[in-house]
Amino acid sequence: MIVGIPKEVKKDEYRIAILPVGAEELVRAGHTVVIEKDAGIGSGLTNEQYQEAGATLVDTAEEVFSQADMILKVKEPQAEEFPLIRPGQIVFTYFHFAASRDLTQGMIDSGSICLAYETLRDKRGTLPLLTPMSEVAGRMSIQEGAKYLEKPQMGQGILLGGVPGVAPAHITILGGGIVGANAAKIAAGFNADVNILDINMDRLRYLDDVMPPNVNVLFSDRHVIRHQLQLADLVVGSVLIPGAKAPMLVSREDLKLMKPGSVIIDVAVDQGGCIETSKPTSHSDPTYLVDDVLHYCVANMPGAVGRTSTFALCNVTLPWALRVANEGIEKSLANSPELLTALNIHSGKITNQAVAGTFDLPYQPLTA
Repeated sequence: MIVGIPKEVKKDEYRIAILPVGAEELVRAGHTVVIEKDAGIGSGLTNEQYQEAGATLVDTAEEVFSQADMILKVKEPQAEEFPLIRPGQIVFTYFHFAASRDLTQGMIDSGSICLAYETLRDKRGTLPLLTPMSEVAGRMSIQEGAKYLEKPQMGQGILLGGVPGVAPAHITILGGGIVGANAAKIAAGFNADVNILDINMDRLRYLDDVMPPNVNVLFSDRHVIRHQLQLADLVVGSVLIPGAKAPMLVSREDLKLMKPGSVIIDVAVDQGGCIETSKPTSHSDPTYLVDDVLHYCVANMPGAVGRTSTFALCNVTLPWALRVANEGIEKSLANSPELLTALNIHSGKITNQAVAGTFDLPYQPLTA
């Protein structure tokens, strides 16, 4: 199989979908790896490293897409890439289809086979290809929140951990999954007052056992959310329904409960966001104000720490990419129930029920 890795073109995206060792493993297995020149520079990986691993470098994305049987990417194809994708071509990346009808329709029209990192479930029911980026985004949410609470960034001028005699920041985390738990760990390390909200009591009991004393766990309902918004200096939105649009937990009207200069970090924005006033932003223009509440809604947060994120991502994606390359797409889908959960669109048909339901389009599961 010819495996192609184009340079990411999403704004402020510095990751690459394969490490030199991954290229070497694919080449050793008898495959051809074609990489667009300078695709790894943002992650500190040079062209020479890929060439030494046996990859072939080409000058343009067009060359990568025209040659490859399978495209490995990090972020969803951008509009300028849609025409480069051909029927039957495998595209393996983060798609987050529920956030974009245009992307969904573009991939339907392309006739390609879309495997989404974010919906692949392993035998334990976890999301192994989403987890490392959720860990990065959760930890970054507190790092960014601390920065934007500073007065020069239009925040209240609050230090997360406070100082003796001055209370620490109150942080509300909506969702106790991987993002929320990692956000809570970092926030707890700052000595902030941390509150995690979730609707899964088993998860809340687990978090209560493992988190330090300055992290409280609360059952999430409408009244609790509104009360927390009144107290919060920093709100982190971290809810996830795999494949589907994130539930809207905070309305525009709710912002009136929040203190002027408080900050919202909506990590769920790549799935549509869980705050009504969220809209995707970029690392070069990350924030905006609504009703005196600062919103940070960067849809590719891990892209800013490209080196860490690339290594974390490729550690978990390579075995699946190797499997598809070694077995071919149809055989690998037939032999792997886990890989089948990553299949979102196949030759013009939506095969993921959550994606179909989001846009009220026909759901057509893959059948033998």
